[in-house]
This record gives sequence, C-alpha cells and structure tokens, in this order.
Amino acid sequence: MSEITSTPKIRKHTSLPTVAASSLAGTAVEWYDFFLYGTAAALVFNKLFFPSADPFVSTMLAMGTFAAGFLARPLGAIVLGYLGDKKGRKATLVASLMLMGVSTTLIAIIPTYATIGIVAPLLLLLLRLIQGFALGGEWGGAVLLVSEYSNDSKRRAFWASWPNVGPPLGNLLAAGVLAVLSAALPQEQFLAWGWRIAFGLSALLVLIGLILRLYVEETPLFKAQQEKNKESIERKKSPLTVLIRGHWRQILIAAGSRMGENAGFYIYSLFIITYVTEILHLERGVGLTAVMIGQGVAVVAIPLMAILADKLGRRPILLAASGATVVWGFVFFLLLDTRQTGLIILAAVGGLLIFAAYSSVIGAFFSELFPTEVRYSGTSVSYNIASLVAGSLSPLIALALYQAFGSGLAIGLYLAVMGLISIISVLCAKETKNIKLTDLDA
Repeated sequence: MSEITSTPKIRKHTSLPTVAASSLAGTAVEWYDFFLYGTAAALVFNKLFFPSADPFVSTMLAMGTFAAGFLARPLGAIVLGYLGDKKGRKATLVASLMLMGVSTTLIAIIPTYATIGIVAPLLLLLLRLIQGFALGGEWGGAVLLVSEYSNDSKRRAFWASWPNVGPPLGNLLAAGVLAVLSAALPQEQFLAWGWRIAFGLSALLVLIGLILRLYVEETPLFKAQQEKNKESIERKKSPLTVLIRGHWRQILIAAGSRMGENAGFYIYSLFIITYVTEILHLERGVGLTAVMIGQGVAVVAIPLMAILADKLGRRPILLAASGATVVWGFVFFLLLDTRQTGLIILAAVGGLLIFAAYSSVIGAFFSELFPTEVRYSGTSVSYNIASLVAGSLSPLIALALYQAFGSGLAIGLYLAVMGLISIISVLCAKETKNIKLTDLDA
C-alpha cells in the first residue's frame, strides 16, 4: 500500500470556501431552529403551553423547557461525537440536521394546553429534548469540516469562524421571522397561528442545508486516519474512552474558556427579550429589534475578528473577550434600565460584539486541542459541557437573581464570575495558532 501522506490533497470541488459555506448553512439552520424555540418561549409558549395566573411563573416554566434542550446536548455530543469519529464527519452532520429539522417542524403542529391539556407541554418538552440532542453533535462536526480542510492554512481561525457565524445568523433569522409575524398580525392571530409559520419554515431551510451539506466530501484528515486504522493490528478503543483518559485537561480548558461566552450570549440575545417585555414592560418589538441589530453586527464581526486571531493568536482574543465579559454585564443592565430604545440597542450590540470575539477563535482553538481520532468527540463534549453549565442555566439564573434582588446588577455579577472562569481557563492553555493538526496525530 502506498505511503499515506499527512496532508492529503484537497479535490477542487471541496475548496475551503465551499466547505465553509456548507458548514455555515447547516449551523445557521440548526441554530435558527434552536433559538426560535427560545424566542418563542419568551413571547408565546409561556401563554399557550404554560398558562398561569402569575406571568412570572409561566415564563419560568417556559424557560425551563428551553433549558431542558441543553440537558440533551451532552448526550448528543457523546453519541454523535462517537459516530463522527468512527463513521465520519459528513454523515453525522447530515443526521443531526435531519433530527433538528423534523423536531422543529413538528412543534409547528402541536395543539396548545387549551386543547389537549398537560399533554401539550409534555410533547413540547420531548421535541425540545430531540432538538438539544441534535445540536449536541452539530457544532463540533461543522467546525471540523472546515478545520480539517485547513490543516496547513495560516488562516485557520478565519475559515473555522464561518460555522460560528451560524448561531447569530440563526438567531437573527428566528428573531426576524417572529418580529415580522408579530408586527404583521394582531396579537390574537399571532398567538393563535402566526407563530407556527416560523416553525414550519424549518422544513424549507433544512432542505437547503442538506443540499449544501451533501455536496461536500469527507475531510481528508479523517480519511487518512481511517486508512491508518485499517493498517493497525491493535484493536482501537472507543473514541470517548481515549478522550477521557488522555485528554481530560483539554476538555476542562476548552469548556472553561466558553463559560463567559455562553452565559453572556443567552443573556444578551434571549434574556434581554424577557427583561424588556416582562420586567421593563416595553413593547416586545424593542427587545427583538435590539437583538436583531446586535446579531447582524456579530455576523459581520466574527470573520473580521478571526483575521485578527490568525495574526495575534487565540489566547489574546479569548482573554480580551473574557475581560470584557467581566465589565459589560454591569454596563448592559444599566443601559437597559434607561428604557431608551437607542441605549437598549447599544447594550445588545456591545454584548454580542463580545460574543463575536469569542466565536471568532473557539472553532480553531478547540480543533487545535485534540488529535483527529477524538477531535469530533473532544470538541463536541467540551462545547456542550459549557452549554449545559452556563448557557442552559443563564436565563433561569438571571430571572431568579432579579426576583431575589430586584436589580439587573446582580445578574451582571453572575456574568463577571463566568468571565473570570474563562480567564483562568485560557491562562492554563498554550498558544495553538502555529500548530498543524496532523502534528497532534503523531
């Protein structure tokens, strides 16, 4: 058998721009579905699926099912990460996209509590768990699809940042669709059937994502690893076993580096809607507009900041973003409490620029921590540990802190703690910008 080179040639129709576009399309669709639920939880589900005499209780219950989606994400990361390391990145990504699309489309046709009683929120919870399971294996695979094609590239952070444009783009689409429907329809019609249109659109978006994702070939590094495995007479252990035994430190560093990013993101893009509508009693369009503008800025900022990450390194960008998280949480709520639309928009834009700084680099940073044989599992598990600990709980913690202290500054303190955890984690890591991914397989 001919010698296997460490950097297989990339076929012309699988160029980095094509691969990046495919990854971005898939992540945007999946995050549209995931964030659509979160936005609807703050505007619709609290009224239709969790009716209560106390609006605060209804919102807490709706946010609880939003958080439940995060509980399934680590399981999805383990299962889909295993399949991604064993069967391939591409096939696993197609499966995760299908699961997400089907579950979101089904949410569009669930009867409300008034029609079928307690069965309604239970069905909603089940489909939310499927959403979380699917998303658990999405991000890691999408990032690797690009990173493993850019093994030798000095612009790996730039190319690996494109899948990270998916979350703000998906959130922008979700907030935008709901904002248009909310503005175009009277409140009664929007609650009766208008919101279902946004969930039904998922079927079309999934079809587009599947076409782009099926066009891209498996990554050359994974194919080379499979050939090496065939030649090895030693029985290969489970990727998860290898990951936990040999790379637990990298898991902690990667997960810790995301704490400030993930907690902040759900405060800046989701809790802000609840805060503006339920606590400040402003029009729901104010919060949605702020989020859409902030997400639009993040979409543009992520690849631009990634160019800087390729020049300066991963650690400086992560440390700057984490330091900003410590400060901005307090500024964010001071701006919101002014009740001025312009300052509320500024609060969202500032927070989501910090998120953009994190997102510009974590795709490359995570990929550079793990060898090919466990890279899908390592990136997915690390990413979703942070999502479970920080992201899932942040809206609930924020509500509870406001209920206890009556001030958004208490939530700012919580964000500052998350930012400090990220700073400590990044300080424990080495700079990885000059690493070739194939060197990690030696």
